[in-house]
Amino acid sequence: MKRYAIGVDIGGTNTVVGMVDAQGECVATLGFKTREFEYIDDYVGTICDNIEKLVGSVADCELVGIGIGAPNMVYHTGCIEKPANLFWKDRQTGDRMEIIPMAEMIRHRFPDTLVRGTNDANTAAIGEMCFGGARGMKDFVVITLGTGLGSGFVANGELIYGHDGGAGELGHVIVERDGRMCTCGNRGCLEKYASATGIRNTVLEMLADPSKDSSLREIPVEQLDSRAIYDAAVKGDAVAMEAFEITGHWLGFGLAMAVAVTSPEAIFLFGGLAAAGNLILEPTKRYMEHYLLRNYRDKVKILPSGVDGGNAAILGAAALIWQDK
Repeated sequence: MKRYAIGVDIGGTNTVVGMVDAQGECVATLGFKTREFEYIDDYVGTICDNIEKLVGSVADCELVGIGIGAPNMVYHTGCIEKPANLFWKDRQTGDRMEIIPMAEMIRHRFPDTLVRGTNDANTAAIGEMCFGGARGMKDFVVITLGTGLGSGFVANGELIYGHDGGAGELGHVIVERDGRMCTCGNRGCLEKYASATGIRNTVLEMLADPSKDSSLREIPVEQLDSRAIYDAAVKGDAVAMEAFEITGHWLGFGLAMAVAVTSPEAIFLFGGLAAAGNLILEPTKRYMEHYLLRNYRDKVKILPSGVDGGNAAILGAAALIWQDK
């Protein structure tokens, strides 16, 4: 009998369901557009249909559990709470759902199966612990550098959830008083400076100075993204290179605060912006060391994620199940 866990990655644009074995190999996936569905029951039904297809495609398959990673999903309740980019309606009332009992709805189709869920940054941390570079570590932090900045904190081998499941929101620590407006409603949050969105805004601010020469001026504003900035930096564009330096400064500053709280062995950077390699790793490490309390200096490693990037979100969600097996 072959044993597999299902990982479900719920994103604002795409949803992917994958089958993962105990060694972290993703053997099959199915995906669809999240926003194709107006009503929550249709959406969850499609997730469950895809789970059944995957399980049915493997002979002698034992399903050990279903793990879910989603924005604003709370581990303690299995609910997605007040998501900013998910817009399903309740079929009976026609109202947009603010609290979505995702785990309970999936468990209704699979009543004898373990179902767990948490936010996407936490699944990244659990995936790193089970299948990535944090195997064997008891204290570490995972930072996801995407559109925003997510974070998962592991201490003494356990993910820190907090009493309400909302612990570890480093992206919303304020690093610049009265700074850039954040989608959370505050100003100056770390993710507005250290993320794909943050580095883009940094470049736009720099390009407002007509004296700064840059190849990035040739790119239409709506097409300017972190990938274009990376490509320009690799070619030696001064504005792009400075933008990575500034982003690393802010990220290093934020990480120094995180180290003072949890004293991790390592910090793993994951996500699109982390793929820039030393362009982001080097300044981040340098500035983190600068801002660290002396006791912590030269003790904390900053590393790229060791999880397969193509299926990282699926592996992280499935790891919610495999971590206790």
